[in-house]
Amino acid sequence: MEPKAVFDIFAQINQVPRPSKHEEKISKWLQDFAAEHGIECMADEAMNVIMRVPATPGYEDHEGVILQAHMDMVCEKNGDVQHDFMSDPIQTYVDGEWLKAKGTTLGADDGIGISMALGAITDKNLPHPAIECLFTVDEETGLTGAMKLQDGVLRHKRLINIDSEDDGQIFIGCAGGIDTLAKMHYTPQPMPKSMPTPIAIRLSVSGLMGGHSGDDINKGRANANQLLVWFLARIWPQTELQLASINGGNLRNAIAREAEAVLCIPMSFKEQIRIEWNHYVAQMEGVFGEVEKEMRLELETCDMPDSFIPAEKAYRLIMALCECPHGMIAMSQEMPGLVETSTNLASIKMKGQDQSHFIEINTSQRSSKESSKHHLKWAVEQALSLACDEVTHGDGYPGWAPNPNSPLLEVVKQAYVDLYKSEPKVLAIHAGLECGLFLEKYPYLDMVSIGPQMYGVHSPQERLSIPSTERCYRWLCQTLKSL
Repeated sequence: MEPKAVFDIFAQINQVPRPSKHEEKISKWLQDFAAEHGIECMADEAMNVIMRVPATPGYEDHEGVILQAHMDMVCEKNGDVQHDFMSDPIQTYVDGEWLKAKGTTLGADDGIGISMALGAITDKNLPHPAIECLFTVDEETGLTGAMKLQDGVLRHKRLINIDSEDDGQIFIGCAGGIDTLAKMHYTPQPMPKSMPTPIAIRLSVSGLMGGHSGDDINKGRANANQLLVWFLARIWPQTELQLASINGGNLRNAIAREAEAVLCIPMSFKEQIRIEWNHYVAQMEGVFGEVEKEMRLELETCDMPDSFIPAEKAYRLIMALCECPHGMIAMSQEMPGLVETSTNLASIKMKGQDQSHFIEINTSQRSSKESSKHHLKWAVEQALSLACDEVTHGDGYPGWAPNPNSPLLEVVKQAYVDLYKSEPKVLAIHAGLECGLFLEKYPYLDMVSIGPQMYGVHSPQERLSIPSTERCYRWLCQTLKSL
């Protein structure tokens, strides 16, 4: 596998646990790597790591550059996989031209970006100007590493972000985002004595593709949370059902792949529910079957639950979730083909103990227009307020406005042309990059983002193109020479 140095480093990184908000081990590993190679290194209070290497002979008077990537990874796994992301290494394997992981996310987002940067600064034969490497924490769940980066730490005025996922493309802008969190508190209650001959049923949705809640939001993929609540809303008026539990999705920046609900109905409705379910499954296969080849919608009887969500609260919850928007909302007028605004109904989780129980709903909104981002968060708030007694919004993060006249952009474009005799595409991305936050502290930064081809990020289907990784690394090295 070439480039060998890059893939060797990536293999080492994948031995180190690095979930978002738990980057202690990978931060230390990076500092140890720098010490081993005699590289100047520091870590700030947030555990961001900054490395500095001097210019090679002949490049001392050239303006320096920052190479930037993030340490943390999205931790998603298939339901039948035993894996502890806090301690277990990622198990990788080669499938043709692709590097994959066994039932989990691969961590190429953004472990391969770190690997490329480290490969470049430890290559004794690569001429380059002075380089700073900035490796941030918690990009995936809060961008807190970028937010907590102190003024005055970075010395150079040009930055190459290595966190994109498309071969031969340069990104010069990204969407801003904000999270909305809602909670519905309730007191569990026993089965109503009035229900005749009750029977418990488990509904489950699995096998969906999931994916990145920004980059994949316009690809027609199903959301497991929606599939589940749509059916519950459909049968609720026809039955006397009691909802015992509902859980779905996992991370706010991943499209929900799995969801499950347990409910109780009178035995007399059993056959009717099964018929309705079969009709519903056929309808969803008609809607999503071309995209969701592995989709599984299953109904089975199960053990009787001990307690239930109060019926009125449960009904309001299902209606609120049905009203909550999900998916692409608007396309950009300025950049054809770019999603401008979207929202993700990310997760529904039951939490609490004793008599203090609540259901927590996580959503995330993205837009390249600040006003649209806030309009959408208010729409989500209004929908979830139908059932939830607590709705809050995160601090959010800014977008990165494109600069088509960037001098750095011209150098990176020309480096690609010199290598591959064709023009790279110049685009903006409907995903959150840290570049917008860097601009708040360093408004003079000239930035671009590149990366090798990846698919299925933020899901266990994540895979990294081996040939594309080689092409992208050669491109990065050619850019450093050209700078």
